[in-house]
Amino acid sequence: MAQNKKQDESKDEQIGFHKGSLSTLAKERQELARILGIVEQLMQMHIGSLKELGVDIQKEAEGSSSSQPASKKKKPIEDIL
Repeated sequence: MAQNKKQDESKDEQIGFHKGSLSTLAKERQELARILGIVEQLMQMHIGSLKELGVDIQKEAEGSSSSQPASKKKKPIEDIL
């Protein structure tokens, strides 16, 4: 009987641990999404400023990728990460 009570406590502890972990991870995910939104907003501001200055980012990106040989093309940062 004492062993059964001990198993129940252990199970309750494990449940609490996993629930706490999920709660923490959900908050971390929310914060990461907030940071990603800020980064995206900053990037859009810089793109807008460059457009106002007459710089076509899309054209430059296409031009720089076609000027490199196929074997030496750099991977986008997203692929590296």
